[in-house]
Amino acid sequence: MEKVRMCGVTAILHSKTSSNESLNADATYDVYRSLLKLQHRGQDAAGIVAYNSSEKRFHSHRSIGLVNDIFNESNIALMKGDMAIGHTRYATTGSDSLNDIQPLLTGYPLGLALAHNGNIVNYHDLAREINSKSSAQLLTNNDIELFQNIWCQSFSVCKDNSLAALIDGSRRIFNDLKGAYALVGILGERGVFGLRDPYGIRPLCLGMRESDGRKSWILCSETSSLIQLGFDYIRDISPGELIFIDRDGEIFSRVLVDQKRPSTCMFEWVYFSAAESSIENRDVYSVRLALGTLLANQIKRKYGNILNHFDIVCPVPDTSRTAAIALAETLNLPYREGLIKNRYSQRSFILSSDQQRQRAIENKLTPIISEIKDKNILLVDDSIVRGTTSRRIISLLKMYGAKSVTMAITCPPIKYGCFYGVDFPDTSSLIASNKTISEIELEVGAKAIEYLTIDNLEESISHKGICDACLSGQYPTDISASEEFSKRRSELRI
Repeated sequence: MEKVRMCGVTAILHSKTSSNESLNADATYDVYRSLLKLQHRGQDAAGIVAYNSSEKRFHSHRSIGLVNDIFNESNIALMKGDMAIGHTRYATTGSDSLNDIQPLLTGYPLGLALAHNGNIVNYHDLAREINSKSSAQLLTNNDIELFQNIWCQSFSVCKDNSLAALIDGSRRIFNDLKGAYALVGILGERGVFGLRDPYGIRPLCLGMRESDGRKSWILCSETSSLIQLGFDYIRDISPGELIFIDRDGEIFSRVLVDQKRPSTCMFEWVYFSAAESSIENRDVYSVRLALGTLLANQIKRKYGNILNHFDIVCPVPDTSRTAAIALAETLNLPYREGLIKNRYSQRSFILSSDQQRQRAIENKLTPIISEIKDKNILLVDDSIVRGTTSRRIISLLKMYGAKSVTMAITCPPIKYGCFYGVDFPDTSSLIASNKTISEIELEVGAKAIEYLTIDNLEESISHKGICDACLSGQYPTDISASEEFSKRRSELRI
């Protein structure tokens, strides 16, 4: 699987004590721990904004790099607060500059900090409209600033009722912003809040922890993140829902739009989310087992006597491992770890030449030669996006003596761009967009490629509504602005 990441968000509030005094509990440290569990969702940058109610002051720290490298005991100690939000980023919009790292913070007309996971497809149209029709100035290339701009207008109008302003701004967001978003925020002196797009494309869940008569609440991208901190999972935020938690720990929530057909991104189960997470009450681990089982049944029907074709099943580490185990068990083939991942190697997608990227793959994946040599390998991976990584892995296996490599892919062919937070908006860069399966096999050097069908993908996930636009071309939202979105995205990434 090529590097196609998104982002992770979290928000934590420690409510007042029963004596109605603000307890300076360390929400910042909890957010830091939560972001560590969301690191797989984005590895470019991270940030935390905290609010200290006793000081009536925001604190912020953001930087490029991994969570554990950015935050330490010293800077966390300087950011203590009873409310905090955090973001771990893979740059699918904006640039890689420090200016575009979330959370975004403003002090006017009242303290507001925001972070989100997703993409706004019509960002450039709305940015031009803001610049031409108002005196406001956009200071970043990040679409989170659109949310900030809309809510700040609402807060200016509804000066004495911050909840009414949140509702008003949310309704305008639902009406004007086309795309996917799971958003968390802090409203200074008032509480934390979350917002999920009307189709529920990006995930957001709620958890609660109670200790010494004080409730703590968490909003985050994945259940694994809240469980790690000892929170109980309460529920997923509904599509089109605004949820606000005040400093007393009281919750207001309302679905503000007519219910759409839920369209949660299928990649959350296939690849993005941690195996120990649950998305929309569907365990990721269970889904990946089902993906492997159903793909194995497809292969059985095609190949007949499996032992005549394959010697071992081998996963591409790490997220395809669960499906590979189920596939091997179903086919009654030996499961072998033929490739070991070096977690400390340089990331291949930031390198400038094919030769450098090839060397990075070789550094990142170390072969176990005894398991590879003279074997007909059934290689399991989550997906093939651009084809470059698959080609390099197959080349590496053959270099160390594999007789043949057949790929078993637990995601159907990706043929269309994604504009909702996954880093392949340019359809032309997708290997399956303009090649047949036979041509893809030739391109990557595989003896054959066996893709899971869309029907079997839907059966594996067993959720009432998924977004499979990158497979089917059927997008849940208006994507009329997608051509400019894709073009400007490519320009920023040069």
